[in-house]
Amino acid sequence: MTSNESERWRGVVAALLNDDLRAVLAETVPDAPLTPARRERAVARLEQLGLVRTEQDAVVFDSDAVRALLTPKPRPVGPERFLDREGRIDRYPLRDDDRRGLLEWVAERAFCPEDILTEADVNTRLEPYAPGGDVAVLRRYLVDHELLERTRSGSEYAPVPPTAAEPQ
Repeated sequence: MTSNESERWRGVVAALLNDDLRAVLAETVPDAPLTPARRERAVARLEQLGLVRTEQDAVVFDSDAVRALLTPKPRPVGPERFLDREGRIDRYPLRDDDRRGLLEWVAERAFCPEDILTEADVNTRLEPYAPGGDVAVLRRYLVDHELLERTRSGSEYAPVPPTAAEPQ
């Protein structure tokens, strides 16, 4: 798929902002009238999508919702730059400061300071963040960066308190 094809949706959505184009589009609908139930379902769905709103028994097109679709989203900053849409790490940063920041972000969300966890519990907590579900690599990075430590017995893990985890 070319970049023009992948961006075609922008033109389609932008066309919805033009009253003349919407009027011509409406002319393409067959003359069969909608039943009241079908019309009600259609209006409800368009309201749910944010394309229309009801004002005093009239259905009004909401151009703000369409404009919002065309407005570029701000680029993520900080650790969020390395996450996919589901909040899972999509790549590990190359720069040490960025990698440490990402790992601290994960540790803050996955663990509480008083936690003492088995490896299985750690894996369960890390799974939502681990790229491709590879919790072993993420767990190892957290240990290597002294954000997570193994207990003396080696059978459990505990988060390192923030003051002790900071680099010297």
